[in-house]
Amino acid sequence: MSGTLYLIPVPLGTDTLASVIPADVLATAQRLTHFIVEAPKTARAFLKEFGTPHELRSLWMEELNEHTKEDALSALLKPLLDGHDVGLMSEAGCPGVADPGANLIRLAHRKGIKVAPLVGPSSILLALMGAGANGQKFRFNGYIPSQDPARLEAIRQLENDSYRNKQAELMIETPYRNGALFDALLLGLKGSTQLTVACDLTTPNEFIVSKTAADWKSGPKPDLHKRPTVFVIYAA
Repeated sequence: MSGTLYLIPVPLGTDTLASVIPADVLATAQRLTHFIVEAPKTARAFLKEFGTPHELRSLWMEELNEHTKEDALSALLKPLLDGHDVGLMSEAGCPGVADPGANLIRLAHRKGIKVAPLVGPSSILLALMGAGANGQKFRFNGYIPSQDPARLEAIRQLENDSYRNKQAELMIETPYRNGALFDALLLGLKGSTQLTVACDLTTPNEFIVSKTAADWKSGPKPDLHKRPTVFVIYAA
């Protein structure tokens, strides 16, 4: 009988463990000895914070990131097929959402391996909750093009889709490109379009503000160079 692939969420920031990770999720992570992780150094630090009773050096830990080849995924599932439960951990937030773990999860389903998603923080869902947008109809677009004119074209298309379909459009960006995307959004959006900026969610430095594009243009620019940021646009 194969093991279970547990999708273990991790905090979005430091010193927030008790407030964002339920006790039963911690208990699951503590008993596991096999892990597939996006970044081993980060994963070991979180497992230590989770209170694992195992020696960190004794844990079976394999890496899965955006550079992992498709033909390498089967080998990662071997412990599960041998009967071991395995934890899948992202760099932050929930595995399988804007995360390379999705390919492994899909393959696990194909092989009849049980997949068990566990409760934890998702910056995408939290940003949507705090935006004031239509929570019944929305779309997550991941990373849009990072260079113009493709980026501006994508922004205008998302805005058009938002108005036409009455839905919120979400995207995410990395710290070193946050500022450029924010500037492009102000350039490409209509003044009346609502723009929500959300970063450092669930942390003491949490920032989530929603204004029209026109109000953002006339006000101070947020500091977005510390953490990945979620942007939400929708018709005001």
